[in-house]
Amino acid sequence: MFLAYDYPLLSAFWTMLWFFLWIMWFFLLFKIVFDIFRDDSLGGWGKTGWLVFVIVLPFLGVFVYLIARGKDMGRRDIEQAQAQKQMFDSYVRETAATSRPSSTDELARLAELRKRGDITQEEFQRAKALILSDARPANSDTPVRTPSSH
Repeated sequence: MFLAYDYPLLSAFWTMLWFFLWIMWFFLLFKIVFDIFRDDSLGGWGKTGWLVFVIVLPFLGVFVYLIARGKDMGRRDIEQAQAQKQMFDSYVRETAATSRPSSTDELARLAELRKRGDITQEEFQRAKALILSDARPANSDTPVRTPSSH
């Protein structure tokens, strides 16, 4: 029941510090292992040597790796981030280009709506003018509707 007296506040802070350092150590170790596999300039034997060094002598291996290859590690992170951004941007451009229906498709859809009686002739003409002037909102699934007295 007297746990608070047996474990003072300073010891709790000291324990939290060691736990934080332990977590950071594993984070650094995994980051280095992933960097070893990601590096294209290393051959198979070089990757094997670094990996064995980091696994067999983890503290020394990690520190030597950071000293020897730390600068290149940051460069590879930046290159990978730029490549991912470039792929994402190209994906967005491709998706945006194909997701907008053509004017012909929209005009056909408008004609179908007018034929069913969902829109009036005046609404049809107004929406048709918007489509032909290309001033419609992007990705609109429904034609532009104006208030009317139905």
